[in-house]
Amino acid sequence: MNIELVNTGTELLLGDVINTNAAWIGQRMAALGLDISRQTVVPDGAAVKAALSEAARRANVLIITGGLGPTNDDMTREAAAELLGLPLELDASVVETLEAFFQKRGRVLTETNKKQAMVVSGAVVLDNPFGTAPGMYIPASCGAAKGLNCAIFLLPGPPRELKPMVEGHVEPQLVRLKPDLAGRKVLYVKVTGMGESDIVDRIEKDLEAMPALELGYCLGRGDVDVRLSGRGETVEAAAALVRERIGDFIVSEDRRLIEQVVVDQLKARSQWLATAESCTGGDLASRITNVSGASSVFGHGFITYANEAKAQHLGVDLAMIEQHGAVSEEVARAMAEGALRVSGADHALSCTGIAGPTGGSEEKPVGTVYVGLASKNESTIVRKLFFPGARDRFKMMTTQSALEMLRRRLYGLSIS
Repeated sequence: MNIELVNTGTELLLGDVINTNAAWIGQRMAALGLDISRQTVVPDGAAVKAALSEAARRANVLIITGGLGPTNDDMTREAAAELLGLPLELDASVVETLEAFFQKRGRVLTETNKKQAMVVSGAVVLDNPFGTAPGMYIPASCGAAKGLNCAIFLLPGPPRELKPMVEGHVEPQLVRLKPDLAGRKVLYVKVTGMGESDIVDRIEKDLEAMPALELGYCLGRGDVDVRLSGRGETVEAAAALVRERIGDFIVSEDRRLIEQVVVDQLKARSQWLATAESCTGGDLASRITNVSGASSVFGHGFITYANEAKAQHLGVDLAMIEQHGAVSEEVARAMAEGALRVSGADHALSCTGIAGPTGGSEEKPVGTVYVGLASKNESTIVRKLFFPGARDRFKMMTTQSALEMLRRRLYGLSIS
């Protein structure tokens, strides 16, 4: 199956937006056992027509992202209709969906937005619960009159809209087009607290010896996805080996991020979490509250950037800060225990460090951070860590480490 991908959008070529869709779709296709043979990026407007015309004459499947909006430079649906010699028709069900979407937000559907309800004749509408532009699946038979034999998917550009559509509509349709894919299984083992090279050393040699197993790695935000794909029984055997070799470091096997795993586990225990942050400035609380339903387990988030705030809100002794410094094991411990006490939570995480690029010393260089974990009826633990580099990476790695400490405590694993 020859699959081509066309990403549309002037902003992609200008560098204003990073083309993450191409990488993500490539990973999803690889997981199915399919390869993208060519990927093209074109600006909005007339260039879309030429790109679709060229790709549809080479490919069996063409996936196009972007250009389904209501403005005059959103021309993907028009380009597809012209390529196939088919009319665009107003779809009443899409109009109803759009009207409900706008009404819910206190707005009225305009004639301009109705453009998004125009559907290529013969296409299957792919619903979009996260935006206004529906996708379309145009079967290969629709191009017969023009001598084409290419199934075409028209998808929205925003990742929050595109990804559910690919998972819910595109991938199942590809399996129907290529039935031998149905027996395949894909498992993503998310690992944290272990570098990619260490993972490779523990598992790769034996996994590569397994016949017909496809193995891949993908670096994430503080974690690594180990992708196992192949026949079901092969993937299960591979997963068993990975669990045996690095089980304690496995966060999930269903693509849940560590914050989701922590929130889910806190829910299962009916426990509450509080945070006390200095150097991360609220990023830890933000990651937790990015999870739907976090309000049932997260009640207090303290951002105590200044020493006076640490004293006022958490009860940290200013004399202690003077003696040991704000970035110290003692202060991280006091922050975690203070947050636990003030909030009445079951667990509290604290972070205090030097994000840089200034403020470091020979004893405590830039990148030094202390992460504390206090829990009811358990000993407080503080870890000294070192994440030199850019401020955003420092903050990301610090919050990842804090969440990993809590995950390990919740699952009864050792915290080194």
